[in-house]
Amino acid sequence: MSEENKDQTPPDQNPDQATEGDRHDADARDQTATPLPAIDFSTFVISLNSSALVQLGILEEPGAGQKTKNLALAKQTIDVLAMLEEKTKNNLNRDEESMLKSILYDLRMLYVKEKA
Repeated sequence: MSEENKDQTPPDQNPDQATEGDRHDADARDQTATPLPAIDFSTFVISLNSSALVQLGILEEPGAGQKTKNLALAKQTIDVLAMLEEKTKNNLNRDEESMLKSILYDLRMLYVKEKA
């Protein structure tokens, strides 16, 4: 089977009826494309921070190559980080706590600046 046809569903097969082998092949291709960092609390918070920076129009949207603002979504992401801070109180190490506090402060200041 050519590389071109490998990702296409045969005409007589419903795309929702992919075989186990098809799913395994797709998973293998996804895993070799870009190695992802291990997920822990810090990478999760950094991911939310990056999302908020995109939503504030500070960073370009991945894939779109342009900056767009969505302040309502940015506020929601900041609120999620604040909720994490509250729910993880006294349960983080010093570095995690400091990082979360710093990110929240910076995002809140950027939000106020963009809102004005």
